[in-house]
Amino acid sequence: MRQIVLDTETTGLSTSEGHRIIEIGCVEMINRKLTNRHFHHYINPDRKVDEGALEVHGITDEFLKDKPRFSEIVDEFIEFVRDSELIIHNAPFDIGFLDYELSLVDQQGLQVEKMEDCCKVLDTLILAREIHPGQKNNLDALCRRYEVNNAQRELHGALLDAELLADVYLLMTGGQVDLLFVSDEQHKQENIESQLRKREQKLNLKVIKPNENELALHQQQMELLDKASGGQCLWNKLEQGS
Repeated sequence: MRQIVLDTETTGLSTSEGHRIIEIGCVEMINRKLTNRHFHHYINPDRKVDEGALEVHGITDEFLKDKPRFSEIVDEFIEFVRDSELIIHNAPFDIGFLDYELSLVDQQGLQVEKMEDCCKVLDTLILAREIHPGQKNNLDALCRRYEVNNAQRELHGALLDAELLADVYLLMTGGQVDLLFVSDEQHKQENIESQLRKREQKLNLKVIKPNENELALHQQQMELLDKASGGQCLWNKLEQGS
């Protein structure tokens, strides 16, 4: 199973106002393991970045002016994500922008008019709302909830946010955050060491024995249960047989 965790940054909030993508960040997972492969590009949008968007991601017009246009990186992008499941937080936003960019590209030879032509999509915002109803479920809130370190996230960035979302997604859906190049033998050794630590912790547990008064109260409770069950209290039978 190949999954691509994806995020974008844009010049503004809506394609209806002609806003464009200025950054795409993707990280690859195969069988729920991070492979260390990624796709990352800044993109010249041929328009100015809104002030509100600039405050979110800090990507300036000056920085973007010598970057490639979407049409120059689209083949590489589609090749990277094709036949995968895209994992996106608030997917309609990013997919809407990607579909808009595709609509502006000369489609000759590309054969992809919309992202659904080459990928499936999983929206982690919907997933998070199902798992944590009534709570904040933006990426920062999920990082805090699942103890994913996002201290370096002073501003939004597509690749950084994709990496954080990958960790959150794995923890949210089963707790496995691994790298593909970590060997099975290494995992086996780590599991053995973990079990030994747990066993040592159990051996060091403090045992508190009941006093005579507590034992008497326990016996009274057992007699009440035995009477209520018509002499079928299993606990009493076990104690008597021990």
